[in-house]
Amino acid sequence: MNVLINDNAKTLPDNATLADAIALIEAKPPFAAAVNRQFVPRSNYASHVLHPDDSIEVIRPVTGG
Repeated sequence: MNVLINDNAKTLPDNATLADAIALIEAKPPFAAAVNRQFVPRSNYASHVLHPDDSIEVIRPVTGG
């Protein structure tokens, strides 16, 4: 299935989870994730099943001031 991860088109197998998408881009903690602009708690990454055309955002915190 086709999804967007941080505005980049990616292909994942059917029934892929948010954890699969994060592994695909090799995201390193710390980060937060949202699917279709809805925050997903880290404890739900492995159970959150993705759907075709979902938009996934993996966001790293910005520090400084």
